Amino acid sequence: MGSVTEENGVKASPETQHPRKAFGWAARDNSGVLSPFSFSRRNNGDDDVTIKILYCGICHSDLHSIKNEWTNTIYPIVPGHEIVGAVTEVGSNVRKFKVGDKVGVGCLVNSCRSCDGCKQGFENYCPRMILTYNSIDADGTMTYGGYSDMVVVKEHFVMRIPDTMPLDKCAPLLCAGITVYSPLKYFGLNEPGKHLGVVGLGGLGHVAVKFAKAFGVKVTVISSSPRKEKEAIEHLGADAFMISSNPEQMQAAMGTMDGIINTVSAVHSLMPLLFLLKTHGKMIMVGAPDKPLELPVFSLIMGGKIVAGSCIGGMQDTQEMLDFAAKHNVTADIELIGMDYVNKAMERLAKSDVRYRFVIDIANTLTAA
Repeated sequence: MGSVTEENGVKASPETQHPRKAFGWAARDNSGVLSPFSFSRRNNGDDDVTIKILYCGICHSDLHSIKNEWTNTIYPIVPGHEIVGAVTEVGSNVRKFKVGDKVGVGCLVNSCRSCDGCKQGFENYCPRMILTYNSIDADGTMTYGGYSDMVVVKEHFVMRIPDTMPLDKCAPLLCAGITVYSPLKYFGLNEPGKHLGVVGLGGLGHVAVKFAKAFGVKVTVISSSPRKEKEAIEHLGADAFMISSNPEQMQAAMGTMDGIINTVSAVHSLMPLLFLLKTHGKMIMVGAPDKPLELPVFSLIMGGKIVAGSCIGGMQDTQEMLDFAAKHNVTADIELIGMDYVNKAMERLAKSDVRYRFVIDIANTLTAA
């Protein structure tokens, strides 16, 4: 299908780029304020699945993006890549889904499917991957995310939601869940008996604790907030809790951890955390600060330690994660909100005032003006 962005040399508006009317909320500038937005989606193709969106989680990436903090935002932007909904139409080539199925869409809606990454199941590292929002689609139009009433996605990038999963609490797993599940798996930190540190107890961190405990791993939460100790241990099941600014606690834990999942998206010091690792220990960065961090190389050299990054996960791993979560009763702790509360939710998210993930009740609260 060719580009539908222009007709007779005139650039088409978001409302007329595609045949199907859609409605959502968008930010128009770096104030990040979201408001009602009419746009359009493509018709369902042979390989496509059309989804009525029921719930959409609010990721910290959404906040960064609507405010253009990563300097790559194209306005207007409809955020949202933690999408859960019901199938309303399938293309003639679709085999995995039927109308009525409960499905999810995460951070990706397309990739080249032919590079080394894609062939190995790592579509998340494809240099030509197309993101669920704020990305240029194959036909040259913008992708718009899940703060909207419906979406059309290629079958390969649609996930089956297990029947036992509550749909609202499942939504954040499409981003937060796979973001922590994937590094636990690929860096060998999912082996029973290993000792894992989880830095930051927010949307990513609380899910990391739950997955690690489901794997049989010993978990220590490392936080700057003393008030989270009871929550971490009594509710989430962590084995221990440390205050990152407490030198006695940090000293006592030196050299005790096989790995660390670092979920913090603010600028912070890495050196005290590296001291917590055993020889050949690994710290995996999954938070995305908007400014560079200082990496103390000497701390790596002296212990043969590794600092690595991890970005979401491939489609096969995402489905595996959802199935594992259903089997072990891993869900996100959420605050369910209406669409008209989304700007207030963003203000609260910026202050880390949420336990632990906002989820928008799209089906019951998104109404066209």
